[in-house]
Amino acid sequence: MSPDTPQLEALAVVIEQPERLSLQRLALTPPGDADVVVDIDWSGISTGTERLLWSGRMPDFPGMGYPLVPGYESVGRVVFAGPQSGLDVGQRVFVPGALCYGEVRGLFGGAASRVVAPGKRLMPVEESLGEQAVLLALAATAYHAIAGPASPHVELIVGHGVLGRLLARIAALGEGTRPVVWETNPARMTGADGHGYDVMTPDDDPRRDYLSICDMSGDPKILDSLIARMARGGEIVLGGFYSEPVAFTFPPAFMREARLRIAAEFQPADLTAVRSLLESGRLSLDGLITHRVPASEAEAAYRTAFGDPACLKMILDWRSIS
Repeated sequence: MSPDTPQLEALAVVIEQPERLSLQRLALTPPGDADVVVDIDWSGISTGTERLLWSGRMPDFPGMGYPLVPGYESVGRVVFAGPQSGLDVGQRVFVPGALCYGEVRGLFGGAASRVVAPGKRLMPVEESLGEQAVLLALAATAYHAIAGPASPHVELIVGHGVLGRLLARIAALGEGTRPVVWETNPARMTGADGHGYDVMTPDDDPRRDYLSICDMSGDPKILDSLIARMARGGEIVLGGFYSEPVAFTFPPAFMREARLRIAAEFQPADLTAVRSLLESGRLSLDGLITHRVPASEAEAAYRTAFGDPACLKMILDWRSIS
């Protein structure tokens, strides 16, 4: 190992078991020639998959088990770059997770003060994005769900959390009718002004002819109510992560010749597309990060992220961690 390699340990968020979280100092796997070491500035808390990890409701998933380091929304700076990593020391990069903690699982491994990861998995980002760069994973998830070549224009989005807002902002860039977002929580009804879409409760929406619906609720029992709002031949995209079996009543779906599509995790091409939208100014990430705390307060931050409806996106600030 080169004498220039930084200290190979980090302070990391560790979910020891369901609803039990702590900060622990962990040894890191030494980097290889294709790896980089990144000092993390900010990491986001996912209210979807990370909530399932924290609560113990995550279904069987590759790499699942405790203890684990969560997090796939991290941004930091390269402090060591292997000769085959494709990156340079000093670059600001987006980190979609890391697997570098020995016996402690990295699922998804980005919530730490320092990580070791293959350079090819990371994406250089503009300095001007600052903390907003943690939202790249969610923006890429939204793009993957509704903006691919096989995706029709999305007319209805269920949920006005941070991912629903990104879905709506991206959908509003395409051709077609103005997207509608359903939300039932009064605390999340605002925030659409200037972004090209409308927010309303399901009860206030009279439409019964949606051709494309994207559900981000994670509610396994929602399909019947969505099918009732579809046009014949319409499509429902399941973009949430569902911890229980998803079911629906067959005859109404049969009568509408409904199509169901599952949107899986984003791909590198989705990150590239989102970065282009940001650099062109067509997509804005403003107003989506609502809560920021020092990483030393991680335990309280996770509870706020999962329990406070006013919290769209919580980020941990690692810059003061030594």
